[in-house]
Amino acid sequence: VQLVKTAELDPRQNYLMAFHPHGVLAAGAFVNFCTGASDFSTLFPGITPHLMMLSLWFRIPFFRDYLMSGGLVSSEKESASYVLKKPEGGNALTIVVGGAQEALDARPGSYTLLLKNRKGFVRLAIQHGTPLVPIFSFGENDLYDQVWNPKGSWLRVIQHRLQQIMGISLPLFHARGIFQYSFGLVPYRRPICTVVGKPIPVQRKQKPSDEEVDQVHQKYLDELSKLFEEHKAKYNIPEDRHLEFI
Repeated sequence: VQLVKTAELDPRQNYLMAFHPHGVLAAGAFVNFCTGASDFSTLFPGITPHLMMLSLWFRIPFFRDYLMSGGLVSSEKESASYVLKKPEGGNALTIVVGGAQEALDARPGSYTLLLKNRKGFVRLAIQHGTPLVPIFSFGENDLYDQVWNPKGSWLRVIQHRLQQIMGISLPLFHARGIFQYSFGLVPYRRPICTVVGKPIPVQRKQKPSDEEVDQVHQKYLDELSKLFEEHKAKYNIPEDRHLEFI
């Protein structure tokens, strides 16, 4: 896993980082922002990363403490606000915007993001006046194959229903084994390159209108697309492939 910086981050400010795509297990998000394995602290000195995770996982004894030791925080709005409103700055809150639902579309060669109507993170950034940082993780969807589950199929209907009940999705994924490469749950040996884009300034407003949220959201979509287009050739993505927002 590699972390790529495209701009400096001021340690006197807080940042809201939006991570795409979710992939099957959000491996790039966890490794880059929770483990220090990709030298986040060296690339962004003075910035402490925090990754949001479904609050369901924080109800499990001992596992909760493990998650918190890695800088993970609950996906509740109160938890996000607590990080973003720290006056001393130096905090980066990472949200995997597509969430569990996007994981059901994670498969090699997929560049479809569940983002067109996901605007809560934008509203949160405006309320705190926090710059938005687009992040695209090249290779995130290439770690596993997933059982074919097009929308409308019986499998997708069951997965969607279970997601509504439990809050987590259950993609049926597979890759390779430990001693053989034909089938198993070990991810394929494929690189993940997580590119951190330039911060998008956001004007603070406690109660932004829907129009103001839409305006910043569109600006975010444009910057994320630009980030993808500028870097895709380095990661062997065909020129005719572009991000699709649903």
